[in-house]
Parts: sequence; structure tokens; C-alpha cells
Amino acid sequence: MQPEPVGVEDMLPYFLGSIVLIKQEANPEADVLDGQQRLTTITLLRSAIRKQMTEDNASELTRLIYQKGSEILGTADQFRLSLRERDRELFQTYVQRENGMAELLKLTEELPESHHHLRTNARMFAEQLCKLPEQKLLRLAQFIVRRCYLVVVSTPGLDSAYRIFSVLNSRGLDLSATDILKSEIVGAVDVVQRDAYTRRWEDFEEDLGRDAFTDLFSHIRMVYRKAKPKGTLLREIREHVPELKQPTVFLDKVLKPMARAYAEILGASYESASHAEAINSHLEWLNRLEFTDWMPPALAFMARHRQESARVLGFFKDLERLAYAMLIRKSGVNERIERFAKLTAEIEREADLSRRKGGDLRR
Repeated sequence: MQPEPVGVEDMLPYFLGSIVLIKQEANPEADVLDGQQRLTTITLLRSAIRKQMTEDNASELTRLIYQKGSEILGTADQFRLSLRERDRELFQTYVQRENGMAELLKLTEELPESHHHLRTNARMFAEQLCKLPEQKLLRLAQFIVRRCYLVVVSTPGLDSAYRIFSVLNSRGLDLSATDILKSEIVGAVDVVQRDAYTRRWEDFEEDLGRDAFTDLFSHIRMVYRKAKPKGTLLREIREHVPELKQPTVFLDKVLKPMARAYAEILGASYESASHAEAINSHLEWLNRLEFTDWMPPALAFMARHRQESARVLGFFKDLERLAYAMLIRKSGVNERIERFAKLTAEIEREADLSRRKGGDLRR
């Protein structure tokens, strides 16, 4: 058995990947375009280690998490990492400040998804780190600080940062499809509107949850593809969704109504002055199915006709009957995809015809 290395410098280094920053040369601060999750996790781990250490060692870790302000000098606390606005206060209060981790572990109330993940990861770190003696905690802290490496790619402008982000992804970095689409779509929005649309995108993701938000794009792909997928989600979204050429149109006219419709369908939470209870009953039964091939036509219809409750009721009543008939007949996945794709195509054709008639009337 190989003996444990004597010093931290004898340990093999660990590579944490690349991060992309937007940074002006004269400004010490930088915006993180890619790598925020890794930096957040490292800060959370440092804070969890600090909670288990003696005061002197904990104080050293605090200096790596944030720089304390001075009442005499009139300076404020400077945090090494700041999260987006909706998560910033919780992160500073419960992760970055000295006694916050203990309070975070005590929180029992229901939290937004991003806050819930922070608390879950904090509890996991605390559970494992409490088993280690002080000396091993110290070595772990030293290893994180001195033997973990990042490659930092820095650019002064947002446009070039988004291009770098896309290039790095094409060379194999582990980025989700929605992260890449966000960089491409929001990155193409005019600078004046970009912050507002970034917040709007994050609102959709927060409301649905990250996994469901990714699933939404898979269903949007099928709404436009109307056939069994033959390529990656990214490629087919780019090829088959023409609104992507006008990013604000995609965000306002496609993603916004689709995200709302998806939330209502998944939660069986349709609201209307009439028929809402019956509609939600059909949605509940649809959500009990073991397959989700029915979702694209459901999304396409709900996004376009949600104000017409009588039509919505008739559609989901028929959709439930069709989906369960296919379940009883033990229809295969290819047969289901083909049948629901035809239904989606019919919905789209009807919507296109309505748009044309509307245009004729206006003329």
C-alpha cells in the first residue's frame, strides 16, 4: 500500500475545468458566464469545512470566502463570489458569513429550488466532514486552495464571451443544452434588453425546476419537429425553430407561453372561470401515464387556446382517451410518436390557417 503523501504539494493536482469570465482590464471584478456552479460549490465546501474547524483555521478560511469591511476605513464587506440577485442574500447570510452554515442546516421550511439545492448540498458536506479530525480537515482545505486548478478564459465583452462559451462547448465541456441555448438566444438580444431577458429566462427555469425546464425544450423540439428525433436536442432546436433567428420573438412568443402551458399541464393547475376542475382532472390522468409522448400536442394546443376553456376541455378529454387507448393496445414508442406528431401537425396547421385568415381580414 502506497503511504499517504506527507505534504499537500506531494498530492496529485485536480483539474476543475474551464470558466469563462467577462472582465475589463482595469476592473478587479468579473462576471462569470460559465463556471458559476463550480465556484458556488467550492465556496459552499469551504464554508462547510470552516464550520468544523477551530477558530484560528476557520478565520483563515473566512478570508478566502470574503474580505471583511472596516468601520474605521469606511469599507464594506467584499465577497469573493456573488450569486445572481435572487440567491445572493441567502448565499451571503448562510454560506459566506461565519456562523451562517449552522443556521442553514437548521432551516426546515420549503425553499425555492436553487435555495433547496444549497441546503441539501450543505447537509451532505456537513454529514461527511463531521467524521474527519481537525488535521484531515486542514489538509482538505489546503488541497482545495493549493492543488485544485481552473483554466480561466477572460474576455472584455459579452458578445465575445458568448462566442467563447459556444466554442468551448463544442470542444467537449459538460454544459447542458439549455445553458448553451441560453448563451446563444439571450446573448443575441440587444444589450439594452439583455438583463431583462436574462431574468425572464431564469424565472422560467426557477418556476419549472431545472430538469423540467430541460424537458420543456425537448417537447418544444417535438412541437416543431413533428417526427421522431434524429439528432441532438441542440441541433434540432436550431434547425426546426425558425423563431430562434429573432431571439426576442422566441422568448416572448414561444418560450413564455410554452413555459406557462407546461407548468399548468404538469401541475394540473389550469385556471378558468369555467371547466377548470374537469380540465385538471384530465391533466391528472394524463400525467399518470408512463410515457410523455402526448405532451407536444398538449403544449401546442394549450399555448394557443388556453383562454378558450370549452375548447381546452374538449381537447384534453379526447387526448386522454387517445393516450389511454394506445396504452391499452400496448402501442410502441414509434407508433405513439408518429400518432401524436400527426396531432401536433394538425394543431399547427389550424393555427397557421387562423393566422392567415386574420391577416386577410386585416387587409
